[in-house]
Amino acid sequence: MSEQKGHPKGLYVLFFTEMWERFSYYGMRAILILFMTKMLQFDSKFASGIYGNFTAVVYLTPLIGGFIADRYWGNRRSIFTGGILMAIGQFILFFCAASVSTDLGLAKILFVAGLTALVLGNGLFKPNISTMVNQLYGPGDKRVDAAFSIFYMGINLGAFFSPIVCGWLADKVDYKWGFFAAGVGMVCGLIVFQMLKDKYIVTADGKQIGGKPAKSDAAAADDAGEKVVAYDREADFAAQQDPKLSTAKKSEFTPTRIGTWLVIYAALWAFFMLVVDFNWISTLVFATSLTASGFIITDPNLTKIERDRIIVIYIAAFFVIFFWSAFEQAGASLTLFADQQTDRMIFGWEMPAAWFQSVNALAIILFAPLFASFWTALGKRDKEPASPTKQAFGLSLLALGYLFIAMGVKGVDASTKASMFWLLGMYVLHTWGELCLSPIGLSMVARLAPARLASLLMGVWFLANAMANDFAGMLSKLYPEGGQATSFFGFKIETLNDFFMIFVVLSGAAAVILFLLSKKMLKMMHGLR
Repeated sequence: MSEQKGHPKGLYVLFFTEMWERFSYYGMRAILILFMTKMLQFDSKFASGIYGNFTAVVYLTPLIGGFIADRYWGNRRSIFTGGILMAIGQFILFFCAASVSTDLGLAKILFVAGLTALVLGNGLFKPNISTMVNQLYGPGDKRVDAAFSIFYMGINLGAFFSPIVCGWLADKVDYKWGFFAAGVGMVCGLIVFQMLKDKYIVTADGKQIGGKPAKSDAAAADDAGEKVVAYDREADFAAQQDPKLSTAKKSEFTPTRIGTWLVIYAALWAFFMLVVDFNWISTLVFATSLTASGFIITDPNLTKIERDRIIVIYIAAFFVIFFWSAFEQAGASLTLFADQQTDRMIFGWEMPAAWFQSVNALAIILFAPLFASFWTALGKRDKEPASPTKQAFGLSLLALGYLFIAMGVKGVDASTKASMFWLLGMYVLHTWGELCLSPIGLSMVARLAPARLASLLMGVWFLANAMANDFAGMLSKLYPEGGQATSFFGFKIETLNDFFMIFVVLSGAAAVILFLLSKKMLKMMHGLR
């Protein structure tokens, strides 16, 4: 395959669609825990639990959305329907915030309804737009990692502006206008997608990407423009590596197999509810994640190479849990830290606490092109690290970020405020770690997953985020607010330094183990780095 320069225009359509969707989501997320504690009058630990449960389920539903897209709707319809639901959810939160002062009970009902719509919409939207990025490129195209880094800039361009806009409106005007702005952002994303998708979201030879899945019968040929072209490309590429892969079979959904895994699912529910003592949402997240992963990997129609590659996805996903459970403190404990114990005064003006959530996004916008160029340059010299090694670097940088802020807050008690320098420095280090891990992970899943399971396995990848976000909510409850001590597996947490050191240990240990496993994982990728 000849070296191609530049990227398809469809990448930039997906870039701007995702940018506006992330504006919507991160704008809402930036003010969510502050809205719960200040307006809905929730206790901070209770609010942390809700935050963790909500963000966990947000990453759980992509499994369902991926399944619907792979078998019934296709990427395009799933993305549009999901976007509509998310816009509705944001506007419900607008009415929720508007009714707080007059009817707190109604506000709480609307709050649950709004979050539910966001969860369902995200499930349809999230896995499908990421999958479509990979479909723009042919098998073995070395531009894919760079493409995902560019796509990731779109995510973070939206994430940069949204806390500034929504955070300012919530802090200086009213929370309802913060949620309203988030809803408008989602509508803008839908308009971009619908207007440009047919012209630009196509393969190099002009075939439509993301239509309804190909049917097994001859009637599929009549679905003009609707057949998913990625399936044939995958089969051709697989056949080049191993003739045994020239024919890919659909996943097997027999009554016996489904029944067996339903029994396993019920057993996991009992374990997490009765033994681990999780609430029902945490149980739903962990039991569903484990059952879905097991169901896919035990499909008897998977070839050895396909199964090996899926196992690599699972191993990477396990370590991603440690990354995101620490990283996602940004919307929970770190927002409380910014609001309560960070000196936010700039020349007599107090910066809204939500604005700190723009630091990560701004740093990604600044550094993502450098990382994309760096990976591309190493790739041309055949010195680019494999995806698992890059992800281990990401975990190491995350640990370093928490070590940085732990040193900065040493000796700081509940009555004093820390310099914003420590929080800003930590977020920059976390950004570098994220650029080594998240876009690389999306690219890896897109490359390793069999095309007939592409959206479903992207959903499984997001299940790791679901478990991580739920775990993040649990860890956020350990935040020593107001000088109150907590404990973690017998380790007493009395100071901010104690709290941040938890994440240094967890992410640092995960990085070391992943480094040790990376060579074995590379072999199991069978030629795909």
